[in-house]
Amino acid sequence: MNVSAQIEAVYAEVRRRNPGEAEFHQAAAEVLDSLAPALDRHPEYAGSGILERLCEPERQLIFRVPWVDDQGAVRVNRGFRVEFNSALGPYKGGLRFHPSVDLGIVKFLGFEQIFKNALTGMAIGGGKGGADFDPKGRSDGEVMRFCQSFMTELYRHLGEHTDVPAGDIGVGAREIGYLFGQYKRITNRYESGVLTGKPVGWGGSHVRTEATGYGAVFFAEEMLATRGTGFDGRRVVVSGSGNVAVYAAEKAQALGGRVIACSDSSGYLVDEDGLDLDLLKDVKEVRRARLSAYAEAKPAARFSARGTVYDVPCDIALPCATQNELGRDDAVALVKHGVVAVAEGANMPCTPEAVKVFREAGVLFGPGKAANAGGVATSGLEMQQNAARDSWSFETAETRLAAVMRDVHRQCRETAEAYGGDAEDYVTGANVAGFLRVARAMADQGVI
Repeated sequence: MNVSAQIEAVYAEVRRRNPGEAEFHQAAAEVLDSLAPALDRHPEYAGSGILERLCEPERQLIFRVPWVDDQGAVRVNRGFRVEFNSALGPYKGGLRFHPSVDLGIVKFLGFEQIFKNALTGMAIGGGKGGADFDPKGRSDGEVMRFCQSFMTELYRHLGEHTDVPAGDIGVGAREIGYLFGQYKRITNRYESGVLTGKPVGWGGSHVRTEATGYGAVFFAEEMLATRGTGFDGRRVVVSGSGNVAVYAAEKAQALGGRVIACSDSSGYLVDEDGLDLDLLKDVKEVRRARLSAYAEAKPAARFSARGTVYDVPCDIALPCATQNELGRDDAVALVKHGVVAVAEGANMPCTPEAVKVFREAGVLFGPGKAANAGGVATSGLEMQQNAARDSWSFETAETRLAAVMRDVHRQCRETAEAYGGDAEDYVTGANVAGFLRVARAMADQGVI
């Protein structure tokens, strides 16, 4: 069987074994479609079922999460942890608390995590987890009780040498604190390295909060530098207004960009003066309000509940919200308005059709598994600090993060050129570079 036929057979089996999991199918197709040049050059990775094993998680956990709300009613949610691949190290990946979470979403995220983690150069495997619980509108007591119930089941599968979760959508420092407290209570062990994203005061790393957003901007800066330009004076649009979006905006503005728009689930905000980050953080992180509250506080800004943030003309777009948020029509609008670079701060926010539009138009495009690797990279740095009982300064942690992102960019560009001929094909570069590192480890460790 030739390489193309083998890849198609593997993808057909992914669809057959995982019916109805559209996001996982999409993530698998995006990686598999890039691998023919690598398998042609390394036929040893076409054997031993490496592709088949890559697409099948090592372990999939689904469990009931009962908890009691503030009215005394018993609620029941469903928890997940997909431990996808440990060839490079303990499973590493976030926990997402959101009503959309199901097994297919967690598998797509965990599959992406394998390659993202490999690109960091760190000894971490890929995994992901979460629950269909929505922390929005819940009291601190309700969130605490949910987290304690969630960890009461999950703790038996975790450990700094086994599986190390972090945060994701709906899971910030508050949730990590409750989860860690319950883990410590059950195990009677203070294992700082079992969860990352902790507050700095008790084992967390400086820059972890900012890392995914900062990292996406560092990656975009490296892409722009290959064309002799940067953020200075550029109009920037960021989708979302959560942790990743806020800190992507912060770093873009620090590099001279003018971030003029962001969004949330209710609509999008335009501030031609450049986003007031103190006001944005107050609205989203303190008041936990909608973006319309920003416009109420600053009349010069404009909030719209219609259309999308991608209708706003910009030079650089940073999609930082959620999967498949940027479709073909959005990509066409961005290209029409002169966008020169797109870097994914979220996981797979651009549809395949949108990516095709960007590539055909010559837009620099940084895929999430490379551009948003800063979060897990800093989680890996947090694990290093925990293992050494050490704590680094903000400046040290940010310098290490920037170095990792420069290396991720270099790997993607060099690999793309070596295996596809086009150094700007960052999708091929990221997929092949990540695959080769994981495949070598899997081959070395036998059929497991």
